[in-house]
Amino acid sequence: MTIRLIIVDDDPLVRAGLTLMLGGDDDLDIVGEGSDGRDVPELVARHAPDVVLMDIRMPHVDGLTATELLRARPGAPEVVVLTTFHADEQVLRALRAGAAGFVLKDTPPAEIVAAVRRVAAGDPVLSPAVTRQLMTHVAGRPEQPRRTTAADRLAALADRERQVAVAVGHGRSNAEIATELYMSVPTVKTYVSRILAKLGLNNRVQIALLVHDAGLLDGEDDA
Repeated sequence: MTIRLIIVDDDPLVRAGLTLMLGGDDDLDIVGEGSDGRDVPELVARHAPDVVLMDIRMPHVDGLTATELLRARPGAPEVVVLTTFHADEQVLRALRAGAAGFVLKDTPPAEIVAAVRRVAAGDPVLSPAVTRQLMTHVAGRPEQPRRTTAADRLAALADRERQVAVAVGHGRSNAEIATELYMSVPTVKTYVSRILAKLGLNNRVQIALLVHDAGLLDGEDDA
């Protein structure tokens, strides 16, 4: 399958570098480029990409706003945020908006290519360790209103779904969750899909963030 890709960055040198880096792979097709978040709706409508590589800091419409608007639309492409920060409030906001993950601009080319492929296949670009690190260093302890809202949302889950959600929040892989909860890996995948549907989330990173917000990673409620 050829992955259709759009690159959005206000620096023409960065766009040129990414195009050179990604354009040499047979399964990646760069179908469009933009210099600002305000270009995104028209580019997506015209080119129907599978993935958008989105810079955060742009002069008119930043990548975070563009991501939020794009991911609110049905059938939206996946978004991978480009950033120079390892752990930043802006990255957290992008993940909450439905971005599939983030890559650093100085990431080796092969890893950026692998990230685009993973996102196109439906996998977030954050390893469990990076997910946990991001929440630890950026999110901090959730404020009470956000904690209450998150807990109310998670109340919609059945007990077994809640256990899987908490395990995702702890950064467990599907195989680790299967071992921990005495399930098969396909059953874990089914539960994760069910949780996403029930909670209206885009990916398991958002599950992890919601579980964090509810305070379920503090040792007070891991059941």
